[in-house]
Amino acid sequence: MKALAVCVGTVGAAKALWEGRIQQLTEERERDEKRSGRKALKGVTVVWQERINMARLKEKVVNAEGRIVLKIENEAWKSLPNALQQMSYLQEWQIHRTGLESIPRFVGVFDNLLVLDLSRNSVREIPKEIGQLTKLQELYISYNRLQQIPHELAGCKNLEKLDLSVNRELCDLPEQLSNFSNERMEKLHTIWLQRNGITHLPETISKLKNLSTLVLTSNKLQKIPVCMEEMFNLRFVNLRDNPLRLKVTLSECANPEEEEDRELFGIEFMQAYIQELKKQYSNLHLNTVSSN
Repeated sequence: MKALAVCVGTVGAAKALWEGRIQQLTEERERDEKRSGRKALKGVTVVWQERINMARLKEKVVNAEGRIVLKIENEAWKSLPNALQQMSYLQEWQIHRTGLESIPRFVGVFDNLLVLDLSRNSVREIPKEIGQLTKLQELYISYNRLQQIPHELAGCKNLEKLDLSVNRELCDLPEQLSNFSNERMEKLHTIWLQRNGITHLPETISKLKNLSTLVLTSNKLQKIPVCMEEMFNLRFVNLRDNPLRLKVTLSECANPEEEEDRELFGIEFMQAYIQELKKQYSNLHLNTVSSN
């Protein structure tokens, strides 16, 4: 009887072990099926969301002055959906007051883009892919939160207008300008940089030979580079409200009407400042030679 009891006990234990194992496998399979179901459902949800995004984007496309324009204003779009890549035929983006925080890296696929206007958003960075927009003529990223500009911007060889004004943390743009010295941006004629944190301009700014308009009001410039006297095509410059070290007073105009039209911190001021700076350098050199 003892042997029979042991045998029955052993069979019972084995049966309980197998039943436990079967239960465990069943539960694992059910969990896998649930996960697969959720994954499949998520995949369907993503597809439908992309379709919804695409439909929303198509509603924002208009024809303006012969261009195909994506126009979004005063709506919440902190990021741009991947579905936008399907609209690479767009020639212009006008996205204002949407809270947009980043420019998608797929912006490089929009090789037909002529105008990129993202003014009054919250963009902190320009992706390096911006350099792939070789047809881009106008770039407006004013009233954003930019801190620096990628050197790849020089790849936009047809760029004519650049507006980076009112990005108060933007202070190292001058370092990036040195990358434009190869004249790849020879069509660039207008730059707006007012109300940033720019502290100095590099000597290489004179390489922008076709620059005609340069606005630098309300920055932190302490001096004007002497090389700027070589920018013969510069027609309008504004240096008002900068902590320039030298105090320059312009001579009075004989004609009162000319005095009213004079830009106190414009071309004439810039030229007078540079001459005064050159005198200062010359005197410093003479004093150094004399002391030696």
